[in-house]
Amino acid sequence: MKLDGITLEMMVTALVENYGWERLGHKINIRCFQDNPSIKSSLIFLRRTPWARTKVEDLYKWRSETGWDPRDNDK
Repeated sequence: MKLDGITLEMMVTALVENYGWERLGHKINIRCFQDNPSIKSSLIFLRRTPWARTKVEDLYKWRSETGWDPRDNDK
């Protein structure tokens, strides 16, 4: 899956809408999702941290390819 036209903000927003901050923080263990999270602070961190951005992109692609079932706890 290509991410053409999908911004990092769009990815984070979709993941938060699907999982919520707490669950997203368990799926991707980074502090910006666990400690007083916000879209703005998360984007600042993710734009400066390539490995974390890759984790967000991978989860977004995987959910987009397999469906957005919020009951799914795998990955």
